[in-house]
Amino acid sequence: MQIVIIGSGNVAYHMAKAFVLNAIPLAQIFGRNETELKKISEELKVPFSTNKLEDADVYIICVSDNSVEAVSKIITKKDCLVTHTSGSLPKEILAGEYRKSSLYPLQTFSKSKELDYSNIPFFVEAENEEDKKILFDLASKISRRVMESTHEKRKYIHLTAVFACNFVNHLFSRAKEISDSQEIPFDYFLPLIDETVQKIHEIEPESAQTGPAVRNDKRILELHEQLLKDESLEIYKTMNHSIQKMYNL
Repeated sequence: MQIVIIGSGNVAYHMAKAFVLNAIPLAQIFGRNETELKKISEELKVPFSTNKLEDADVYIICVSDNSVEAVSKIITKKDCLVTHTSGSLPKEILAGEYRKSSLYPLQTFSKSKELDYSNIPFFVEAENEEDKKILFDLASKISRRVMESTHEKRKYIHLTAVFACNFVNHLFSRAKEISDSQEIPFDYFLPLIDETVQKIHEIEPESAQTGPAVRNDKRILELHEQLLKDESLEIYKTMNHSIQKMYNL
């Protein structure tokens, strides 16, 4: 089976690496960014191109959501399976006469961070059982957690991921701004962050909540508000309001 990955960003890199590490041959990695493609090609020993798309049985589109539809139009072959890796887009966004599908890896990807691919959930959607089996077989060589999901369900999976990952990481960035402003090393807070994440492996997040908002400690809440300004103050107020509303305080 000839497989081509389209893209040169974080998802494309990790998908290509996951395939190579699990002895799934790649015919090509294709995209516009020659510099990044060359780096991936040299590391993973996979051919790359910026102008000639190889003939393949399966094309995996790993680009930003805004680019999926446009990129899908470069695939003119009809007798092939095309899949995208978006958490939010329907398979019908793919604009060709080929067979359409999606293969969504539920993970945050950065090229500089090593990952255990075997633990990443993959969600599969396809037009027919044969194509579903192709994607299940491929993903199962990478991960032990492969599941079917409709587009409707996948939208909520992605939305949950934004709350659990993207928003939380933004709060880490805001927290680091505060610690940096007072010349407090941010690594002091890493054991706290690690314990917070580890705790919800054993306790429901709602039961694990601590802090001044859930205690309704108005004196501390007011003190903290005096120390903050601009966006961080608004975030602090919004988060505390949400916490207190959840606990009917």
